[in-house]
Amino acid sequence: MPAAAVEVLIRGAGPVGCALALALADSNFRIRIVEKKSGPAGFRPITLSYASRLILERIGVWGALRVTPIETILVSQAGGFGRTQMDAADAGVPHLGYVLDYCALAAALRAKAARFFTDEETAAECTVHAEGVARDAEETRYSQDAVVALVATDPAAHAAAFERFTSEGPLALLPLTGRYAVVWSAAPARSAQLAGMPDADFLAALGVAAGRRPGRLVSVEARGVHPLALRVRPARVSERAVYIGNAAQTLHPVAGQGLNLGLRDAWELAQTWRDAQDPGEAALLARYATRRRLDAAATIRVTDWMAKGFTGTNRLSRAARGVALSALDVLPGPRRFFARRMIYGPSALP
Repeated sequence: MPAAAVEVLIRGAGPVGCALALALADSNFRIRIVEKKSGPAGFRPITLSYASRLILERIGVWGALRVTPIETILVSQAGGFGRTQMDAADAGVPHLGYVLDYCALAAALRAKAARFFTDEETAAECTVHAEGVARDAEETRYSQDAVVALVATDPAAHAAAFERFTSEGPLALLPLTGRYAVVWSAAPARSAQLAGMPDADFLAALGVAAGRRPGRLVSVEARGVHPLALRVRPARVSERAVYIGNAAQTLHPVAGQGLNLGLRDAWELAQTWRDAQDPGEAALLARYATRRRLDAAATIRVTDWMAKGFTGTNRLSRAARGVALSALDVLPGPRRFFARRMIYGPSALP
């Protein structure tokens, strides 16, 4: 291979790629980020876990973000019994998560990592793919698309989030600066209908699906539709190359795990490379892949199971969901384990 101009070349200037560059900022590596040009992104609400907050604090970005904290998550199913409420105290953290627009997070990270940007590809000892879906990823298309929207309610949203499992797919209402960010999964034809119908009709349909707990729905804006698929690359590493974030796995948005998993990818890679001389060394990359295997596999399976198993109108399935939610509500041990697993992955700290 040609002489390397840098030790680490990161392809992709999204949050995961920028987070990796910043996590490596105090290393001896020369780092560059090559940006893949893309069009302007629409409204895309995301939920950062407390573990992601710790990562963003450590790389010096958290203070620049305007987030809405989640103190309580109420999980229920439409048209059936069973519900559970998870509080921050269940997981032993100040908040269960933090909601903001993806574009705001991306802009803050890009500003902090601006010194690493380059317009040209360059030879590197190791290339990190963080630019999006890998070409050789295995893909399973879900029978759902996600409708996103921003909804005002009376009373205004505060610090409670709602996760509602409907016959069509999961529905999340996330508090965002006094309103609710909506992520509503439904069949593609239904999603297109929801995105295109008049505001009053959309609010009426959302009210039926969400129930009365979020309050009276007043107005809606920023509607859009995103196709949903599970994409997983068979291997996280190859010769002098690593795949992180969406380049390694793209998940269903249920439980908001995709970006948080990607940030843990970036942090773990930076820790694996700490004190390393050659970031592309095969044994080092194999060690990283091994360290990420449990977290990635468990998170992929849980989100895939929730996307598929918590939908449909079959009576037995609805009863099983109801029992599971009720058991989680009355058993603090499993509830705490589930909450901490969604926040931290398999380890106690990121």
